[in-house]
Amino acid sequence: MKYSKLGRTDIDVSHVCLGTMTWGKQNTQQDADQQIEFALDQGINFWDTAEMYAVPPTPDTYGKTESIIGDWFSRHESRRDEVVLATKIAGNGLSWVRDGGDVTGEAIVQSVDNSLARLKTDYIDLYQIHWPNRTSPHFAKHWPGRLNFSDVDTQQQSAEMLEILQALDECVKAGKIRHFGLSNETPWGVSEYLRLSEKHSLPRVASIQNEFSLLHAKDWPYLIEGCVREDVAYLPWSPLAAGALSGKYIDGARPQGSRWSYAQRNGLFRDTEASNQAIKAYKDIAERNGLTASQLALAWVDQVDGVTSTIIGATTMDQLKEDIKAFEVALSEQVISEVAEVFKQYPVPY
Repeated sequence: MKYSKLGRTDIDVSHVCLGTMTWGKQNTQQDADQQIEFALDQGINFWDTAEMYAVPPTPDTYGKTESIIGDWFSRHESRRDEVVLATKIAGNGLSWVRDGGDVTGEAIVQSVDNSLARLKTDYIDLYQIHWPNRTSPHFAKHWPGRLNFSDVDTQQQSAEMLEILQALDECVKAGKIRHFGLSNETPWGVSEYLRLSEKHSLPRVASIQNEFSLLHAKDWPYLIEGCVREDVAYLPWSPLAAGALSGKYIDGARPQGSRWSYAQRNGLFRDTEASNQAIKAYKDIAERNGLTASQLALAWVDQVDGVTSTIIGATTMDQLKEDIKAFEVALSEQVISEVAEVFKQYPVPY
């Protein structure tokens, strides 16, 4: 297993980050235990979760994933130091989470305590803002016209960020969290947090996790260059585009029990004809080169300059083993070139 520094911190994280959002919905405690043990045996030391998990998010599944992880920690207290544990505070819009309200300083302090209780640990290595208070161009809102940036009060947003940083500082000084990160953010958001932390001597953003894959690479090059220059770890989530790049949903297939067989909060916005054609082409490249479609997609993300650790999730042990093997693959220049040709045909398929 390869490792990289988590931004400017002293933490080394594996290139594979174990995603957990299906635990508590598609996966049981027993499933999670098996995945954890296997991942640790492979040298994976980085886990990612969130207070709003499992997914799809509902009042009934809220907090279940953290509780499953906490159950494992309660039985393996001596192994806590083997894990770099990341979790997130949910943003606004979920009526069952703080009445759907914004992330505030008060919400940070209370949510950290609640996550610690569910996780059954004394500290969180990386505490992340799941999405910003303002609407960000994620979840298919990146097309021109979907958002109006000019209508957002910049000074108000900056003031809210400062309040968040001050609350995070309080949690760091209390020993409850070690570092903080962002998720579903933009270049402006990252830059503003960096500016505020430097100006006010507050915790510095260590990482950002955004959706990034062969079907959704909008962060290259602009946001990722900023991350490299500023030593902010870039953590791709959904490197398989919610499973689409495995090829299992080609031509409308819906395997029983798969993620796309469940109702989605934001709909199946990744399911487009352009995506379908791109996935077929990538799958063909993979099979001609002795790889599965998933392995090609994951190996491609891993070799992108600036990527620190890739968040993967699996509902079965077979999937987990297949995906982890992808990070042992060194794609040839020929394969990278073939992938690039398809990418140019379908640069923004959804």
